[in-house]
Amino acid sequence: MAIKSFKPLTHSRRYITVLDYAEITRTSPEKSLTAGKKNSGGRNNFGRVTTRFRGGGNKRSYRIIDFKRAKDGVAAKVQQIEYDPNRSAFIALIAYTDGVKSYILAPSGVKVGDVLLTGDKAEIKPGNAMKLRSIPVGVQIHNVELVPGRGAKLVRSAGQVATLRSKDGDFAQVKLPSGEVRMINLDCKATIGQVGNLEHMNVSLGKAGKKRHLGFRPHVRGVAMNPVDHPMGGGEGRTSGGGHPVSPWGQLAKGKKTRYPKKTSSRFIVERRKK
Repeated sequence: MAIKSFKPLTHSRRYITVLDYAEITRTSPEKSLTAGKKNSGGRNNFGRVTTRFRGGGNKRSYRIIDFKRAKDGVAAKVQQIEYDPNRSAFIALIAYTDGVKSYILAPSGVKVGDVLLTGDKAEIKPGNAMKLRSIPVGVQIHNVELVPGRGAKLVRSAGQVATLRSKDGDFAQVKLPSGEVRMINLDCKATIGQVGNLEHMNVSLGKAGKKRHLGFRPHVRGVAMNPVDHPMGGGEGRTSGGGHPVSPWGQLAKGKKTRYPKKTSSRFIVERRKK
């Protein structure tokens, strides 16, 4: 997919780039597979801000994605490739031979008219889903489950891909996009291939307004605040006070390990993301 740029008729137009959306075959979603989506504005059930710098943005309807791919042995034909405002990847509308429709993440290379299959007898080709025990070592995968039957949790954003490195006993070693190597149960499902929309990371928003459309409010630097508002605030001229970068509540911002040392899932991590 190509990236379009524009003549600099305005200051922001000089830097904006967009996808040409050549892969998209339909602009309106399947009504039966959508749901309402409430914008929290970064606030919790008490109305208190728990995630700063969020709010506003365009209204969105949620597309219900099938992350479980539970219909084993039933062929499905790709009907449409659609844009999803809730994620970086494109989605594909598939229709099973028994009449059921669902959305899945659109893998790279999958086109309208392709026939996809779920199950251990499926062919090793992009878009087909099966258990890790049925996938040969060295194959690229995405949409990976962490617990069998609970739906995919890993490798779901645009352009991401993981690699099945080895199998030992009841577990497979999967190298994730971050570089981490993790043990995952062989009964967990994964989808063959790479997530589509590979050019997503190369798109430039180009102006502050476009960031606001996505639901992000301005992120204010701590050093730009007053001492009452932030530990790094205040000072004559530009200064951060000579201290280590911290959050407004004093949490170290660089280098401090924040992962709980006794977290149970640590035993499944073979190689850390940061060597």
